Amino acid sequence: MTEDVSYRAFLNRDRLVSVLDSDPGTCEALSVLFRLEGFQTTYAQEARDFFTTFDQRRPDVVMLNFEVSGLDMMPLLTRIKEMRTGIPVFMLADRGDVDRAVEAMRRSASGVFAKPFDKEKLVSAVREALRKDVHVGADSNGLRTVEIRGFNQLTPREREVLQLITNGQSNKEAGRELGISPRTIEVHRARVMEKLGARNTADLIRIVLTS
Repeated sequence: MTEDVSYRAFLNRDRLVSVLDSDPGTCEALSVLFRLEGFQTTYAQEARDFFTTFDQRRPDVVMLNFEVSGLDMMPLLTRIKEMRTGIPVFMLADRGDVDRAVEAMRRSASGVFAKPFDKEKLVSAVREALRKDVHVGADSNGLRTVEIRGFNQLTPREREVLQLITNGQSNKEAGRELGISPRTIEVHRARVMEKLGARNTADLIRIVLTS
């Protein structure tokens, strides 16, 4: 597969793809596919096992079959989206079903794929979803708000530092606000730049503002 220069594939080693599908063959195939792309993977054939794994570690990408052991996955899709974690959710279908596909997209699914999967398109769709991992908005005070999507490897403190950097605060100002030293802010800043693939602070802000 051709590497997209705007897609930071080296981060895949810290990303988790979680699959819920009753068919063990599908689970195995998807696990192999995404491990070859460098991802960590986990899969379950029952909703109970999926929830256990999900609670232990939030995945970066979720793939849900529309029906698992007779359960309707639409409410689970809605539940994940209502968490506002930004996790891309792809729906898997044992057969083509236009109505369910439309309903899934209405509920903000990132995509719907019917079996047999086009592996190239599926991987490309996941890449596209993860490429949109940083989004910027503005709050009522005119400050930028940053939503991190698919970057569970950023610690809460690193997210706070990224927020303050994006709002133009210096190391000293950010340190004063967070109650830590400017040197510690610089360490966090360096780690954030490494994880987002930024060469310097200006490049980091460019990545955030253009994502």
